[in-house]
Amino acid sequence: MVLRKELLREFISANNLKTAKDIQSALKEVFSGTLQEMLEAELDDHLGYTKYDYKNKNTSNSRNGYSSKKVISDLGEMELSIPRDRNGEFEPKAVKKNQNDVSSIEDKVLGMYAKGMTTRDISKHLEDIYGIDASHTLISRITDKILPHAHEWQNRPLDAVYPIIFLDAIHYKVRSDGKVVNKAAYIIIGIDIHGMKDVLGIWIGKNESAKYWLTVLTDLKNRGVRDIFIAAIDGLTGFSDAIKTIYPDTEIQRCIVHQIRNSTKYVSYKHRREFCADLKLVYKAPTEEAALMELEKFKDKWNKQYSISIKSWENNWEELATFFKYPEEIRKMIYTTNAMESYNRQLRKVTKNRSIFPSDEGLFKMLYLATMDSTNKWTQSVRAWATILGQLAIHFEERFDINAV
Repeated sequence: MVLRKELLREFISANNLKTAKDIQSALKEVFSGTLQEMLEAELDDHLGYTKYDYKNKNTSNSRNGYSSKKVISDLGEMELSIPRDRNGEFEPKAVKKNQNDVSSIEDKVLGMYAKGMTTRDISKHLEDIYGIDASHTLISRITDKILPHAHEWQNRPLDAVYPIIFLDAIHYKVRSDGKVVNKAAYIIIGIDIHGMKDVLGIWIGKNESAKYWLTVLTDLKNRGVRDIFIAAIDGLTGFSDAIKTIYPDTEIQRCIVHQIRNSTKYVSYKHRREFCADLKLVYKAPTEEAALMELEKFKDKWNKQYSISIKSWENNWEELATFFKYPEEIRKMIYTTNAMESYNRQLRKVTKNRSIFPSDEGLFKMLYLATMDSTNKWTQSVRAWATILGQLAIHFEERFDINAV
């Protein structure tokens, strides 16, 4: 993950970083803390209950303090507190009794989990490759240690203004109260004032609805987002109303690609190629006036056979045609939710092995790790962003803060 500039500055300030050596020391503390949490998770697994959770204790064995141990890592030597049990049966696997080198250990479990491997797959892989005998329940407990970081990320402050955002939801099956139910992962990608993409959050809720989107957007505002210029969305009924309730000045662009897919559902296969070719003349027109003329021709030709498809274009025209008011560079960005579709493909690749998730937290955990793995490649600003920013500054002159650039 590429940290935002302000978060980097906060990290530098909080740790009073002045030199490269200071940076290494701060990172070593983060790694040491993570490794310590893995050891604690192992002891939880060995005893069968977490610290202070005595009501679930089914053993006479218990915790018995710590022993100090120095190990070598990629970040230098560090000291760990190895937890002990009273019966002397606990043998840690993250840092074995005779192991003094833990280089890259932090990547093993979380890295494989982020790639979509199940806890059982990871357990087998660790045993086959590294000789580590770790149960799938232990792997699950280790990955659970990332949840506080995930929730901190989910609730982090955001920028005051995002020129463009993309909103979508992916659907999964999750166990809830002994049943398997459909849940939606609501996701927002934002383009900030510097042209950098960022996943603003992942919200797990009931199957996609405009009402839940209202909750998501409210959370966005509570985290500091004051204004959004353009929102690119799919065609969910009531979606626009939810956005306008929280951000009344935001312009809505309904995804043309989603609209085409919905339109062609009702078209016979033998007519589909010709139908799409004629439809292309509408959304590829140079101006809205020209597009309306093409839509009228399209209606004259196809309305008798496919009135439902054409009615959809007419009813949603105001939001489908938003992109016509902008220059070509902005049009290419907002007429489709390609940025979101590309990200969604990465998530589906990771989650394809999971037909059912054990809980909302389990789903959120995997999506968070997959997001961190995916977004670390987002190192470049949007192509031609300087031109796009200049165009946005003209179109949204009264709302544009030049000092924020």
